[in-house]
Amino acid sequence: MSAGARIPIFPLNLVLMPGAMLPLKIFEQRYLDMTKECLRDGTPFGVCLIRDGTEVGAPAEHAEVGCTATIADWEMPHMGLFHLRTTGQQVFRIRERSIRPSGLIEADVEWLADESGMVDADTLGLCRRILGGIVARVGPGIFAGPARLEDARWISYRLAELLPVPAPDKQSLLEERIDALRLARLAELLRSR
Repeated sequence: MSAGARIPIFPLNLVLMPGAMLPLKIFEQRYLDMTKECLRDGTPFGVCLIRDGTEVGAPAEHAEVGCTATIADWEMPHMGLFHLRTTGQQVFRIRERSIRPSGLIEADVEWLADESGMVDADTLGLCRRILGGIVARVGPGIFAGPARLEDARWISYRLAELLPVPAPDKQSLLEERIDALRLARLAELLRSR
């Protein structure tokens, strides 16, 4: 873990993984203001899974571990609406949060590092084959960058992003800091289907 920062938090009904693309339509005033600040300052915002509440309206209760999103591209088709293309970057844990009068959540976060661990060759092979099959069917354009099918961390995050598993399971995969264990859990999910 390393020193953190203070970032705005955007609670959503999804789990953002590092390296994942996330398109967003921003229309609520608090998130319009957040977007303008992030664009002005070149800073990310945090995405956290909603535990209780909704994406619109009162500030939702959310998971304490999330992933930052950086704005890769944006357009404003008309006043009061941003179309964003964002990319997941860094996993964090919230240390303390506060809510602005506008309803925007801000948090002091600490950055969480990934560790490789001892990756099992059979597990890696299974996960690589499944992800390779997905890439062959739908093309690499579903990813933010080039396919890296030799990288255990990249494979684990892409499978966690793409597999149709419930959000709490995806959250658990995001919170797993050891690549080898994340891959092992993904392999279990794949074998149970």
